[in-house]
Amino acid sequence: MKRSGEMKRELAENDSTPLYAGVKQVILDRIHSGEWPPKYRVPSENELVVELGVSKMTANRALRELANEGELVRIQGVGSFVAERKGYSALFEVRNIAEEIAERGHAHEASVIVLAQETASPEIADALELAIGAAVFHSLIVHSENGVPVQIEDRFVHPEAAPEYLGQDFTTLTPNAYLTAAAPLSGSEHVVEAAMPQAWECKLLTILNTEPCLTIRRRTWSAKQVVSTARLVYPGYRYRLEARSGKMFEE
Repeated sequence: MKRSGEMKRELAENDSTPLYAGVKQVILDRIHSGEWPPKYRVPSENELVVELGVSKMTANRALRELANEGELVRIQGVGSFVAERKGYSALFEVRNIAEEIAERGHAHEASVIVLAQETASPEIADALELAIGAAVFHSLIVHSENGVPVQIEDRFVHPEAAPEYLGQDFTTLTPNAYLTAAAPLSGSEHVVEAAMPQAWECKLLTILNTEPCLTIRRRTWSAKQVVSTARLVYPGYRYRLEARSGKMFEE
């Protein structure tokens, strides 16, 4: 890794560009030169703050955009790694839950709880890169397998990416299938965590409040535009998620 002073000098050479773009270029230079090969762990947000003298927000944006562009693979709680140049695939494949259930020979059903236009909260506005209070499309759907609820899909959609979203029948077509056609997927971001369900989630999933759930927060892009941000909640004892991405990262 370059010493702190060397990286700062390289960042200074990009002072005519936005600071986050300069941080991105410093990282890209290391990758494209071969100094940081595939699977190499790049500096964390905190390390970039110290080495380059930038804010944590700037470092986060640089790493996040490089991951969206396929240059890095970010693993929650582990770090960011240089992506494989050949045969790269995302950590989690964005799949249609109806197709997954059908592949098991089971029946998929969807119950639409909410399908409406709303105003963006600060959190949703940040995720969709919109102004706070801007119009967004919101859907809340419960997916069932053979009559048993297996997923809550709480999704917010950028209106410009899918202007006809609210006109769809999501009991027969999943949001995943519609958005894939309306705004072809070019990138995704996932955060996975275990969580205890909220009271309303227990009712929709017909589980006890002591049942742990697996939650995925997912953002998707089409070209450079954020299409949607979704929170997917699975009852831990009813559903298993699997993911493979070629070779495992070396210790």
